[in-house]
Amino acid sequence: MHPEWATYLRVLLAIHIGCGVVAFVCAPVALLTAKGGKTHRRWGKIYFWAMTGVAATALILSFMLPIFFLAMVAIFSFYAAFAAYRILFLKEMYEGGRPKTADWTAAVITVLSSFLLFLLGFLKPGLMAVGLIQVAGHTVSIVSIVFGLIGMRLGQASLANFIKPPTEKMFWWFGHMQGMIASYIAAMTAFSAVNLSHWFGAAWWVWLWPTIVGVPTITIWTTYYKNKFSPRAKVAAS
Repeated sequence: MHPEWATYLRVLLAIHIGCGVVAFVCAPVALLTAKGGKTHRRWGKIYFWAMTGVAATALILSFMLPIFFLAMVAIFSFYAAFAAYRILFLKEMYEGGRPKTADWTAAVITVLSSFLLFLLGFLKPGLMAVGLIQVAGHTVSIVSIVFGLIGMRLGQASLANFIKPPTEKMFWWFGHMQGMIASYIAAMTAFSAVNLSHWFGAAWWVWLWPTIVGVPTITIWTTYYKNKFSPRAKVAAS
């Protein structure tokens, strides 16, 4: 926060930080409690709306300041939580149900903004101003490139399910948990970037270590539950 900031910017930043703290605290409670239980649902909803506040204030601040990198990151990081929340209402896609217009719109916006984030990492790395490295004599923003790829993957995965209905009955379970964990990785990234950058500047690993740790965690978790839910595993258990 800069001394010359207007009062409304200070208020927005305070709300942004407050929502971020709530999300940061609520997510572990939702993740560690019994899935589908009252406690899980309650804290999960609080987490989702806190992330909504984080994204909304981040978007406003990004255009006011302006920091376009923040705007595009806010879109894809919020989409992870949005898609995870919405998929609970789209379980019927397994039996021919269709997504709503809002689902299509959010996924398309995420893919397009993430593609722009990816391109700017190559074409305008200085505009991104974080995670700058040299590749074959050219400066690129590795953070922008990686986040752009992640955002495109999130949106593309949703669009693939919208276009071709899922054949796996528990698709919503995996989509919900993957999205929630991915959004928490984004929250952890913001926390890391704000605090560690005081000592290490805009180093790429300050932004990417939560992703480096989190993506394998999601993969391991998904593999475990796919094996658990597979018909073969149920037969062996019986």
